[in-house]
Amino acid sequence: MPTPADEGGDLRGTTVVVPARDEADNLARLLPSLDGVDVVVVDDGSADATADVARGLGARVVVATPPPDGWTGKAWACASGAATTDAERLVFLDADVVVEPGGLERVVAEHRRLGGLVSVQPWHEVVRPYEQLSAFFNVIAPMSIDAFTPLGHRRRPTGAFGPCLVLGRDLYERIGGHGHDAVRGAVLDDVALARAVQDGGETVHVFGGRATMRFRMYPHGLPQLVEGWTKNFAGGAANTRPLTLLLVVAWMSGLIAAPFTHPLAYAAYVVQLAVLFRRVGRFSPLTALLYPIPLAFFVGVFLRSAVLTFVRHEVRWRGRTLRT
Repeated sequence: MPTPADEGGDLRGTTVVVPARDEADNLARLLPSLDGVDVVVVDDGSADATADVARGLGARVVVATPPPDGWTGKAWACASGAATTDAERLVFLDADVVVEPGGLERVVAEHRRLGGLVSVQPWHEVVRPYEQLSAFFNVIAPMSIDAFTPLGHRRRPTGAFGPCLVLGRDLYERIGGHGHDAVRGAVLDDVALARAVQDGGETVHVFGGRATMRFRMYPHGLPQLVEGWTKNFAGGAANTRPLTLLLVVAWMSGLIAAPFTHPLAYAAYVVQLAVLFRRVGRFSPLTALLYPIPLAFFVGVFLRSAVLTFVRHEVRWRGRTLRT
């Protein structure tokens, strides 16, 4: 991404839409980082002080009605927020994101330059030890949508990153008839939105978020982490290109076999993972050294997600049942 000096810091015509369900604590961190930009916070049935915190920090608040049949809560909240503004550019941010100084300007500058859909995966803050278990999820999620491959622009990503999505009003109104209408029932709304953009003849551009924006995922304990990643991976394999899926499985098979084959193979994977983990978040070198533990956790959650997705056809998130 360009430096702040390159892009000029122009956020005119941009509105940030934040879907929020019981996000009072997160909004207290996000909204001060969005000073000077039009922000709409959509209160999606919160039981806490989400709306009061948002108003107190200068955001416009929209109270979403219950989602209609066939809509997920997040998609309906995003659509409800977008309907309140005629801004030429929409930025959809998750409430657990914090934008670094100049970060939003850099993202908007990239959208102004590239068009289409611009998406950023925030850098993952890790605070408590159990959060280290998210390491493989943060690495494999970009792999699964062909983001950041050595082929660069020759292999377009098949998805996007839900925490940060940027697109023009004209494209938003065009896809699927009306914005989030195209992804109304999708559990993986970021993947579905990226597909709708590509079906409309536009391009998806993905970036890593280090020094641009960060988030702390699932800070409320291990059960929340398990439920959240189960939801995020529901149907994920079904949306991955077959060759990509094969390559990811082959790489993981090597990870599983390395501790039982040769110390040098294990050491090579440890070094590789230490580099990858630091690219996506504040993960400890010890997590790479002891990678069989977070790898076993990843496999367990993935299997749980597969059972809930393909056998029960539903997952749970924030007190709601999502059909898969």
